Amino acid sequence: MVGKRSGSPDPKRHLWVLGLIAPGCALLPSQLVLHTGSEVFWWIGPIIVLIVIPVLDWVVGEDGTNPRDEDYELLSNDRYYRWCTYLFLPIQLIGLIIACYMWAGDELTLTDKLGLAATLGFVSGIGINAAHELGHRVEHLERWLSKIALAQSGYGHFFVEHNRGHHARVATPDDPASARMGESLWGFLPRSIFGGFRSAITLERDRLRRKGHGWWSIHNHILQAWSMTLVLFGGLLLAFGWAVLPYLLLQAVIGAGLLETVNYVEHYGLLRRRRANGHWARCSPRDSWNSDRLVTNIFLFHLQRHSDHHANPGRRYQTLRSSDEAPQLPAGYATMIVLALIPPLWRLVMDPRLLAHYGGDVSQANLHPRKRTRLLTRYGVTTAA
Repeated sequence: MVGKRSGSPDPKRHLWVLGLIAPGCALLPSQLVLHTGSEVFWWIGPIIVLIVIPVLDWVVGEDGTNPRDEDYELLSNDRYYRWCTYLFLPIQLIGLIIACYMWAGDELTLTDKLGLAATLGFVSGIGINAAHELGHRVEHLERWLSKIALAQSGYGHFFVEHNRGHHARVATPDDPASARMGESLWGFLPRSIFGGFRSAITLERDRLRRKGHGWWSIHNHILQAWSMTLVLFGGLLLAFGWAVLPYLLLQAVIGAGLLETVNYVEHYGLLRRRRANGHWARCSPRDSWNSDRLVTNIFLFHLQRHSDHHANPGRRYQTLRSSDEAPQLPAGYATMIVLALIPPLWRLVMDPRLLAHYGGDVSQANLHPRKRTRLLTRYGVTTAA
């Protein structure tokens, strides 16, 4: 869907601050429990992401607006949008400190502490999305802020792998973060996590070698990001004791898992075309799944307009557009995350949609190698493309 144009440069301008509800989730549990007496609010992060946002996406519906060409420079240079992402970081950090204080005490039950860890994990995962937006910028400040945002999840290598690995290989069998048709989320997660880690190490080692630096150089982006995690976690352990360590690790694992689940949704089964010389064609809007649900658009800083992001990675989130060429998900990302957790339901919803995107020719999709023959036979293709 292209979306209607509005007379205003950005009719959503004053909604973007609502994206700060995500890190605010870490500040809410104690107050909600205090005022309601309901301990379920320690789990407010999963409740908002997996229940509230899918319902709001369904009720509110599509976004329906695209920025105009003549407003592109105005929107790109408006620093208001940058502050909406900058402010994510201090709120995220304050929430983590408060959580550590509560984890270290004896007031909460084990179940309550686990709920708080899950909430912090969801904040951590959405924090990776803020880091994703900042990490694409050329300004040094924003690139450093990206690494800081990744500290809570301990996923600092994402800074290297996403920008120099995923964007180069997206929607090809060579990309560990591009899910294949027939691949379940649970099979995808270890492949993407470990494959992305190995790729980041290789990419950064090669970059440093070209510049005449060794691995242990201060110029190593991965070590810079990991050092921030060590400083953050080390400081929290000194302040609150070893009792907080299991919860710090749990929230980091949940955050990384949420990121990789979104990766699974974004490119499931999509495959770039090949040129006549055998090389992959340039990434186009048809190589990423989109959804233009308004609520998740605001919550994730237009991450759902993923096709435009890959086709034009230099664009800031407020300038991203929806496209007729992009394949559309049946619901917002939050809903699709829930579907991805249940592989049979995911395949029931997504495989027919993927097949329709390629005009019924399943051989054009990015197929799971072990299931390739079965998929080709099932959908009436007798020879591989």
